[in-house]
Amino acid sequence: LKDNINAMIANLRATTESNREQDWLKTNLAKFSSMMQGQRDLLTLGQMLLSELAPLVDAQQGVMYIVEEGSDGEAPRLRQLAGYADSAPAGSRTLDFGEGLVGQCAAQARLIMLENIRGIGDGKQRVRIQSGLIEPPARSVIVLPVLFEDQVKAVIELATLHEFTPSQRAFLEQLSGRIGIVLNTIEATLRTERLL
Repeated sequence: LKDNINAMIANLRATTESNREQDWLKTNLAKFSSMMQGQRDLLTLGQMLLSELAPLVDAQQGVMYIVEEGSDGEAPRLRQLAGYADSAPAGSRTLDFGEGLVGQCAAQARLIMLENIRGIGDGKQRVRIQSGLIEPPARSVIVLPVLFEDQVKAVIELATLHEFTPSQRAFLEQLSGRIGIVLNTIEATLRTERLL
């Protein structure tokens, strides 16, 4: 009887935790969908997303890159759109597809996750979270493609002093699809305005 009661308590605890995670996921997806609704400016969207997203998933630093189509047969490139606690100003970095982790994420249209990276490299080569007082090394970095109909529209890179939890990863992956829809809508609106 005691074993059955303990098993029931463990199952109830696991179910409660799972329900709590699902509620967190659904609530925050709805919040971000509402925030993005009606956005017409890419820069505003990027800054708003990172300023809300980074603290939510306990990331201390983040950057969002947007895909810019090349003109006259040139290959598309990634241009930094916005940053969170990042020292580089918006638009100052550009990357080719396949260049670095961000470029590789865009080229493969696949999430890249680095975990437990504190001990990797010497002091100069580690991923560092910047602050006015300290520069601790990041522990995890996630590089996430933002897709619309299997086409890369942007890439989001987030760094944390902790590990990203499975629910945070699931949230980021689901949110990226919604961001892709918004980016595609903004691009279509801008194209229409240019044609008019």
